[in-house]
Order: sequence, then C-alpha cells, then structure tokens
Amino acid sequence: MVKKFGLILLAILLVALSACSKDTEKTATTNEGSKSKDKPVELTFMMWGNEAHQEVYNQLIAKYNETHPNIKVKMESVPFPDYQQKITVLAAGRELPDVGWVAERMVPQFMENGILEDVSSFKKDQDYDMDDFFPSTLDLFEKDKKLYGIPFSTPPMVLFYNKDLFVKAGEKTPNEHVQAGTWTWEQFEKSSKAISSNGVYGANFFRDWNTWISLLSHTWSYGGDLFNKDQTKFTWNSKEGVETLKMLDRMMFKDGSHPKAGEQVSFESGKIGMFFDVYSYVSRARDVKDFGWDIAPLPEGPKGRFPMLGQAGYGLFKDSKHPKEAKELLKFFTSQEGIAATSTYFVPPRKSVLSSDEFVNQPNNPPAESIQRAVIDEMDNARLQAGHIEWQKIDNAIQFGFDELFGQLKKPEEILKGMEDKINPLLK
Repeated sequence: MVKKFGLILLAILLVALSACSKDTEKTATTNEGSKSKDKPVELTFMMWGNEAHQEVYNQLIAKYNETHPNIKVKMESVPFPDYQQKITVLAAGRELPDVGWVAERMVPQFMENGILEDVSSFKKDQDYDMDDFFPSTLDLFEKDKKLYGIPFSTPPMVLFYNKDLFVKAGEKTPNEHVQAGTWTWEQFEKSSKAISSNGVYGANFFRDWNTWISLLSHTWSYGGDLFNKDQTKFTWNSKEGVETLKMLDRMMFKDGSHPKAGEQVSFESGKIGMFFDVYSYVSRARDVKDFGWDIAPLPEGPKGRFPMLGQAGYGLFKDSKHPKEAKELLKFFTSQEGIAATSTYFVPPRKSVLSSDEFVNQPNNPPAESIQRAVIDEMDNARLQAGHIEWQKIDNAIQFGFDELFGQLKKPEEILKGMEDKINPLLK
C-alpha cells in the first residue's frame, strides 16, 4: 500500500515538474519573441527628392516610429540623373536599399533584372484597401499577375501659365479657350506668338534641355506615338512626329516664341507665358509671388487631348536583411495616411486622397476649379510615359536628334529617320 502511494506521489511530482518546465519554456519563448520584436532594425530608404521632399519623409518616418520605435530608417538621396545607374551598381554588389523610389522609365529594367520583390500580398489586406487606388496607376507595376511596386505620384502633365502676360497682350487665357472649346494646338501656337515680346517667350516645353518627353502629347493628339503597341518598332518617324518637330522648329526659329537651346529662362522668372510640366511642379510654382499664374489642360488635337502621365512609385528591393520590416514600412508609406502626407507635392494615386479638400485646398494652390479641370478630370485621358529596358540608350539617341534640331543641322524628317535607324535595333 505504501509502495503504491509512493508511486502515485512520484507521478504527481513528475507531472508538476513537466508543467513547470513548459511554463518556463513558454515564458522564455515569449520573452525571446518580445526581444526580437524590440530588436533594433535599420532600413535604408533611397530617393531623389529635394530638401522639401526629405522633410516630408522625416515627419512621416517620425510618425512611423511612434508605433515602430525599434526601426531606424536611414534616408539617402541620389540626384535623379544618377539614380538608375546607382541602383544598378548597388544591385551588382548586393547592397540595394530596402525600399526606394522608382520612376516609370526604370521599372521595365528593374523588373527584367529581377531586383524588385512581389508585393501582391497587399491586395489581401482589407485595411490597406487596394481598391482605393486608381487601377490604371498600378498597370506599370504589374507583370505575370504579380505586383512589383506601389505608386505614390501619378501627375498628369498640365500647362502652367502666366496670367499677367495674357492680360497684358489682350489675349484669352488657356482656360478661357478651354471653356470656349477653342483650346487647340493651332491656337496654342497663335497665343504663344501673341504674348511673346522682347525677352519674353510664349511657351517652353523643356524643364531642362534633355527633357523632350512633353512633346509626345502633341504627337498623341494627332494619332501618332513613339513606339508601336508591343514596343518592337520606333514609330515617331511618321507624319505626326514630323509635325511635332516642325511645330517646335517654327516656334524656336521663325516665331521666336520659344527659347533656343541653352537659354536658361524659367517660368518663375516671369518671362515664360506657358510652361509644360507634370502637376508636381506646383510645389515650386506656389512660391511665385511676382505675377499671377494658373494651370490649364493641354491643347487638343484631332484625336483628342492626351497628357503624359508621369509616375513614380516605391519598390521593395530584393535581398533585404529585414524583408518583413521593409514590407511594413512600404505599406505605411502607401497607406492612406502616407499618401496624404506626400500629396503636398505629389498627385496621389488613392481616390480618397485625390478628391480630398486637403489635397485641393493647399496654401497657394491654383483655384479648385482649375485643379478639377486640368488634373482630376484628365486622369482618364492621360497616357503613361513610355518605358523600355533599353531606355537610357533610346533616350540618348533621341537627345542626339534634338541636338541636331536645336543646331538647325537637319530637317525634322531627316532627324526622325536618324532616330529610327539608331533605335529600332535596340527594340529587337
């Protein structure tokens, strides 16, 4: 009997010890998980923005750290002309940032090189609300039913114009022509010539002398394009492309209504009547105090009006040491809160933010009706800027052709034929 009681007591003792061991193990695991959660993590975020953009992100990162105090985000800024090459070099050395900006022209190459992570899982997160994004803004990042990035800036090209110059010349403004149904490319040339005078130019297509892309909106409105649909052929060497270059040639060398290459005349100087740029340029235009300005849609051609849609997004780069934390940061940057924070400078891809009073009624913005007409209403008409894995070489060939135009070395037909001969082999 005593022996039997002893065996029972021993069994109870073993069970108690086992439970205690499990509780200790559970506590240790919990503590270890807690330590892992609080373990300091450093992420690198790369962009090409200016100081004002960086300040927005400093504030956004500070907000993120309120709920993620263990994550340090190191921000690096690289000049835009060097950005794509910088990413390529970092990829070769397996030193890519965790999260970074990507422009539309970079995405095809980055996808081809396999350096972007799939973020399709965002679509399953109901709180993230992927349906809030304009579907067209995601097209650039989709391939083989996977999603390789999220947009944060989707600005259509608009026309910034100096109202004072139009009033001084007694000319209708672009918006007045839009309302009258007479804002065509032909009228644009007439208006440019009418408001030009000594040292003042009616229009300028170029942010800098290598930025020719805004001219595609003219070609599109007449039915032409840079490439065919599957990007196997350069098609700007067409009657529509020739007319685009002839228009620029007339304005530069016959009418004197457009600056000549090398002349550094900014819209802010008050000496440019109409300036083509994506709406994001408004962050600089807001500082203009010396003259009245506004925005308007681009002129219309026989086939319609097709502003170029600029696009920049975030990429989650491969080989991150902290992929989970990097994905959480990207999700925060592209949440409604994150997109609203950056909408001070960028046209938001989320419907809820684009239509918000906070976006439309920012200090020193154009009138709300102008934003509605030139930005919001044009989102469905806008076309994405062309991209290709050989874009840098293609761009160089096109810039060489424009140098010939600027120097009056060849006629538009010859220039476009030269571009075609250089670019078609790159599309094979």
